[in-house]
Amino acid sequence: MARDETPNSLDRDGMGQATWKELMANLEATIPVYDKVNSIVTLGQDKRWRKNVATFIQPNMDVLEIGCGPGTFSESLQDVNITCLDPSEEMLAVARKRVGKENAIFVQGVAEDLPLADNSFDRVCCLFSFRDFHDKAKGLSEILRVLKPGGLLIICDAGKSNALQGLMGRIWMGTVVQWVARIVTKDKNHPWKWLAKTYTHFGTISHYKKMMREVGFSEVKGRLYWPFFMAERFVAKKPESPDYHCLPESPAG
Repeated sequence: MARDETPNSLDRDGMGQATWKELMANLEATIPVYDKVNSIVTLGQDKRWRKNVATFIQPNMDVLEIGCGPGTFSESLQDVNITCLDPSEEMLAVARKRVGKENAIFVQGVAEDLPLADNSFDRVCCLFSFRDFHDKAKGLSEILRVLKPGGLLIICDAGKSNALQGLMGRIWMGTVVQWVARIVTKDKNHPWKWLAKTYTHFGTISHYKKMMREVGFSEVKGRLYWPFFMAERFVAKKPESPDYHCLPESPAG
C-alpha cells in the first residue's frame, strides 16, 4: 500500500509536509530543556542507550548522525570524523557550541535527501530521530547510499515490539511524560505533546526490520533495551557487494 502523502498525514511510514513542519517547530521549542526532560522521563536510561550506540563506533571512523539535535550524542564521541546533520538551524547552532566547530562538520538537511556523497560513512546513527522522518523508506534508502560497503546503520528510538507494549507506551507518554514536561517547562502547551503523538503512530520493530531489508540492508537486527523496554535498537549493514538495491522506481502507468 502506498504511503499517505497528504500534507497533514501521519502514519508508521512517515508524515505529510505540513505535519512534519509543525513537528520541527515543536522540536525546536524543546531546546532549552531537551536533556533535562529526556533524562527524567527515561529514568536516566537515555545516557546508557547513547553509550551502547557508541560501542559500535571505533576510532578514526567516518560517522554521520542524522537528526543530531543539540548535539547530545555527538559531543560524547572521541577520535572520530563526525558529521552532524539536522533539518533545524536552531538545533545545529546549539550543537556547534557543544560539539565544537573544530571537532565536526555541521550540515543542515533531511534524511530523505542527504546532501552527502555516496559511500562516505562507516557508521550512520539515528538517536530518537528515525521516528520523525517524513518518509522512512526514502530516508533509509539515502542512508544506504551514503554508507560505505560493510558500514552499519544504528538506530535508537522509542520501544514498540507489539500492540500491547504500544498501549503501555502511549499511557506512559500520555501521563508521566506530559506531567514532567509541564512541570519543567512551566507550560501546559509544552512541545512534548508531540512525542506522544509520533509514538502513537510509530510502527513495530518487525515492521521496520522488514522495511530495512526491502530497502537493501542485510543482517538486520532489532531488540528492546532492558530492564524497562522503553527504547529499541536496530543495527543493519550495507552489503559488501555492490549489487545492493535501493528503492525501486515506480512502474510507469
